[in-house]
Amino acid sequence: MPTLDETAAAARACTLCADHLPLGPRPVLRARGTARILVIGQAPGTKVHATGLPWNDPSGDRLRAWMGVDRETFYDDRRIAIIPIGLCYPGRLPRGGDAPPRPECAPTWHPALLAGLPDVALTLLVGQYAQARYLGEGRGRTLTETVRAFAAPLEGAGLLPLPHPSWRNTAWLRRHPWFEAELLPVLRDRLATLLERP
Repeated sequence: MPTLDETAAAARACTLCADHLPLGPRPVLRARGTARILVIGQAPGTKVHATGLPWNDPSGDRLRAWMGVDRETFYDDRRIAIIPIGLCYPGRLPRGGDAPPRPECAPTWHPALLAGLPDVALTLLVGQYAQARYLGEGRGRTLTETVRAFAAPLEGAGLLPLPHPSWRNTAWLRRHPWFEAELLPVLRDRLATLLERP
């Protein structure tokens, strides 16, 4: 069995989808076997593609604010692993917005990468693509139903779906003030507890 470091190195060198990627392959992920928290998002945007640093954009700023962590903590891969559904920037849709993550990516890399993260106690499923893969039939009919359903048992939960922190979801946040008023304080407490442990 390859080690997590070997698997991550192979994933970073992947060119499986190269013919479909408008900016070429640049897989972006962070993972070490000691991580207690896993963030599974959608796919890198153009800013992340340019820097090679996940969530290095305004969406990442909002996600870190939701989590109650600073950049140093967020990028400490000994404690927080970051593995998107699609490791490379997938391009844009004709009507605007980023294209979906490439369908080959998660089935190819996630099983081996996640197998190398035995200490993860909480996985944040950020956005619909992460929720589709890891919740499947356990999702609600809407994002609101999905997030609400997992909010109550958060203290012992292994998975927590979140809306994507993009500016596109600002209206959703306004319509659902319980998310920031009720869920985020509990999430921050749970994350703080996990981050304290060696």
